[in-house]
Amino acid sequence: MSHKYRVVVVGMGKRGIHHAQAFHANDRFEVAGLCDIDKLRLDAAAAKFGGIKGTDAFEVALKVKPDVFCFCTLPKLRTEMVRIGIESGARLIAFEKPLALNSREGMEIKKLLARSGIKAVVSHQHRYGEHYRKVREIISSGALGRVHTVYGTATGWMMHMLSHLIDYMRWYNGDAHADWVMGQAAGSGKFRDPHPSPDYIGGFIHFSNGVRGVVECGAGAPDVPEVDYWWRKCRIGAHGTDGFAEVLTGGGWRVVTKGGAFSGGGCMNYELDMPSYIQDIAGWLDDDKKEHPCCFENAYAGFEIMMALCRSAVHGGQVQLPLAGVADEIQELSSHLAGQKVLLSMAANAKEYVPASVEAEIAVSVN
Repeated sequence: MSHKYRVVVVGMGKRGIHHAQAFHANDRFEVAGLCDIDKLRLDAAAAKFGGIKGTDAFEVALKVKPDVFCFCTLPKLRTEMVRIGIESGARLIAFEKPLALNSREGMEIKKLLARSGIKAVVSHQHRYGEHYRKVREIISSGALGRVHTVYGTATGWMMHMLSHLIDYMRWYNGDAHADWVMGQAAGSGKFRDPHPSPDYIGGFIHFSNGVRGVVECGAGAPDVPEVDYWWRKCRIGAHGTDGFAEVLTGGGWRVVTKGGAFSGGGCMNYELDMPSYIQDIAGWLDDDKKEHPCCFENAYAGFEIMMALCRSAVHGGQVQLPLAGVADEIQELSSHLAGQKVLLSMAANAKEYVPASVEAEIAVSVN
């Protein structure tokens, strides 16, 4: 009989419940502890999943002594939660993106994990979607010829969406590392959000294998009219000498090669994507050689690209990778863009990026 791993899940919001449900449904795991500062949410989750419950993550973790410490909290709590996971004796820490809010914190988390020897995964689970995998399969087959460009766009703001875009762009490019980036940003409204971000950021990524990455995220990113649901208006793909292939988060996949034009279905779906993400955690705990596709190292490579884009937006020019020195990129970018209003790519973005009082005026100007 396979060993059953004990799990603590901290944060009983939407994503925490998704994780708890997926761990609970997998017979390789036992949800042994739950934590949330909201007692009503905590009690409701405990009724579904059982285990020790509490409002203090450190106390719950010390009682349970989990194999897996999973947290789905606000981004500002990343370092604190990683320390709790390490001190609890967990063998693996699983957490939500973004990896950190700035390079100072990201580098500290990297050091903490390296010193402890604990495995870690960051939940870029979209890659488990059938449509994402189909595009990866087509690119890997060589049907596009020599891939020269990978790209990603999303209308959601940076700390929600950009690490997803970069992660899948790197995946479609054989997980190549970046040598340098150059970026630009606009709009200061979302710096007040719990996921603080410029309203719009975009730029270029030069990968070590010569492939060029182009990315746009936020209010100025292009529409994906094939997708109705605003949060899923994301497009990620690759161009090669013999064609292109791309995935739409909320609208399937499509490809054009010398062999013809093809397309298929698929849509972001937590119920379909999470089980494989969770199963790969069991696989990595069972065998060190079965590294999780969403391992910390992959996520950190994408995180550095994101922070380098922010640095370039503040200081101008190209930013070399790996990053040199630590910084609070979000604070610097917030000061740099203070009071600046963003221009929208489509009227639908007004709901998220401008006050309601001026939505009508914006809609008229966009149309």
